[in-house]
Parts: sequence; C-alpha cells; structure tokens
Amino acid sequence: MSLKSDFHNHSCLSPCGSLELSPRVLADIAADRGIKVLALTDHNSSLNCPAFAKVCPSRGILPIFGMEATTREEIHVLCLFTSLEASLEFSKYAYSLLMPFINVPEKAGDQVYVDEEDNIEGEVKHYLVNPLELGVDEIGARVIEYGGIVIPAHVDRLYFSMISQLGVIVNGPWTALECLHIPPVFQMQATESRLVDTLGYPLITSSDAHHKELVGCWPFDLDTSIEELAPNGLSGEADMDVLKRALAKRPIK
Repeated sequence: MSLKSDFHNHSCLSPCGSLELSPRVLADIAADRGIKVLALTDHNSSLNCPAFAKVCPSRGILPIFGMEATTREEIHVLCLFTSLEASLEFSKYAYSLLMPFINVPEKAGDQVYVDEEDNIEGEVKHYLVNPLELGVDEIGARVIEYGGIVIPAHVDRLYFSMISQLGVIVNGPWTALECLHIPPVFQMQATESRLVDTLGYPLITSSDAHHKELVGCWPFDLDTSIEELAPNGLSGEADMDVLKRALAKRPIK
C-alpha cells in the first residue's frame, strides 16, 4: 500500500505564487489528481495552514503543515509538521528572524492569508522570500525542537538549493532530500552535469506548485496506509513517527 504524496506547494500567501491558488483551490486540484497526503509550504510562513487544515479532510486528503524556509545562505528547506499548532508557533518564530523589508505587492506580489472560503483575512507586511537569520547548520535543530522534520528542497536545482549555494550536500538532521529528478543531477552548464552525492539520505520529489497548473505534477509514493498514518482520521493529526518511518523507506539513489 502506498499513498500518493506531495510535500512542496505554495498558495496565495507566497508573493511568487498565484493569487488564485488558495488553500481550498490547492486541495481541490490535488484531490482531482489523486494526492492523498499534501503539504502546504509557503515561503517562511504557515499562516494559510489553518484554512488548509479545514479544507483537506472533506476532499480525502491528509494535510501536512509547514513552510519553505530560506536560510541565511539562501538555501530553501521544507519545514514540515503534523501539528497545526506547532507549525504556527514555528511560523511566528521564523517571522521574527525574517529580514524586515516591507513587501510591495505591485512589484513583488501579494502575500495574503485567507479562510477556508477564500475570504482574505490579512496581508503579511514583510517580504516573505527574504532569508531568515538562521543558518543551514541551525535550522534543523530548531525545527526539531518544535516537533517537525526538515527536508532540504530541490537540492539539484540551479538556485536556492544546497548544491547551488554550497556545492555539496552537507550532513544534517534531514529526514529526506527533495530532488527535481531521481537520481539527482546538477546541470552546471548546457553540456556539463554531474550526479549529486546525496550521502545516503532518502529521496523524494514534489511539485513546488506556485500556480494551479503544477499542482500534483511531481508527487512521490509514501509507503504506508492512511489507517497507519492517520489513526484518528483525516481530521486528526498525522502520526509523525509513522511519517518518518515511511520516508525512511524511500530510495536513496
């Protein structure tokens, strides 16, 4: 038994995302495309996760909460929580570490959080794509303190990745690595590429959807059942230990 899963998706809260991609619309499209476990990971904020928690269960989806955090080195990492409350607490902490530059919607895009019916509840003041005052060597431990897991994002991408910023995958408390392709290949130039040394970490793919068209395009299979992962049903919290064990079964190359 496996569950089609996608752990990297944005909503109208991310300034680089579509204003049309509310948590409700994200869940609707993901359900149509057979996704059973879905994470919402806006840039440096979880403020759209409360609405996400409300819309997912009725669509047959188990929600995972979190954000795509940007470290001091401008490396993107997925910070994932099974608890909505823990995700929101980490979101407050992350926002306190965000570079305090005011977002200009006309230039950078809107940063709105909404309710489950797409009504706008507020707009985030500081530009969410900026880095946090938190290094890649620090963020894993901080997320774990809040009860979450960390997955470095799109490690084989040409920008905002561990390879683009550091040149190599570094050891850390990573539960898995997210890749554009398995095995991951870093395309340095049009005619030059190299396989990424992933140090034996489990590998996943995800859609990194910023617009409706990309939702559910690059999911991965999670080797567990919904009964194991969600013992209290889709409206209850996912079991973090089960989630970790399932991710540990993913291929390492």
